[in-house]
Amino acid sequence: MRVGVLSDTHGCIDRTLQAVRLWESLHIAMVIHCGDVGSPDVLDRLGRWPVHFVLGNVDPAAISREAMAVEGRTCHGRFGSLELEGKRIAFLHGDDTKRLRQTIHSGKWDLVCCGHTHVAEIKTVNQTLVVNPGAVQRSSRPSVAIVDLPRLQATPISL
Repeated sequence: MRVGVLSDTHGCIDRTLQAVRLWESLHIAMVIHCGDVGSPDVLDRLGRWPVHFVLGNVDPAAISREAMAVEGRTCHGRFGSLELEGKRIAFLHGDDTKRLRQTIHSGKWDLVCCGHTHVAEIKTVNQTLVVNPGAVQRSSRPSVAIVDLPRLQATPISL
């Protein structure tokens, strides 16, 4: 199963559509958005797949209310968790650095996805794969990522 991971779209439709076209060619099964969505229109563009997302530090609460009215979208508030292909996944925006650090080092998660920094980074901390897909908007190097489950292999992809 391939999961598309993105963050910090900040309402940018054009680059979100670039990610959609890319992910269509890679046959992803679902999307995780790590916050700073910026606009429900972004979520509309991701509607081909089930979308799980968290709110970032600049997201209004209205985004979660509007998104919950659409089947296939799940707003997890400020912290999300899923179990897919036998892997425990946590996702959060990352602006709460203490919570992010605790999540990564807890040993409870196979995969932690985050954003906020606008810089793509994939690393392993102890047994946890940490994926920051970078930012779709407000970045000199816009990017997203895909994660192959259950193998836990992540790939950053420039837009």
